[in-house]
Amino acid sequence: MFLSLPTYVWILVALAVTPLHIALMRRSMPTPKGKRSVSFIPLVLGPVLLLSALGEKWSLPEALYFYAASLLMLLVMIVPVSKRVAADILRQEQHPEIQVKLHTPSAVWIFCSLIVSLAVVVGVWAANT
Repeated sequence: MFLSLPTYVWILVALAVTPLHIALMRRSMPTPKGKRSVSFIPLVLGPVLLLSALGEKWSLPEALYFYAASLLMLLVMIVPVSKRVAADILRQEQHPEIQVKLHTPSAVWIFCSLIVSLAVVVGVWAANT
């Protein structure tokens, strides 16, 4: 079914999701430091998931599915609340001596979207293994 797509398709999906993730996450970050840090997420996540896949005996398409799904989950969590998150990050970096309080609606969105996204990703994977 879904995970039985050919490996080259999953490679193309991962290649398409990576620049999309970097572009949208960089746009969500207000400072050069933030932009740099989110740019490295795919560079770290890719090898970590591939090494985990070897240890868990996942196939390459499964590892690429988790890679693409993880990057998309981060987008779902951050992009809708990016203006507020960016403002909080900027305020914290400009005034490190002050503890910036979390914006409650943004925190609720991030937490709830994480739970729902994880449930969908694991559900799709479980239904296809």
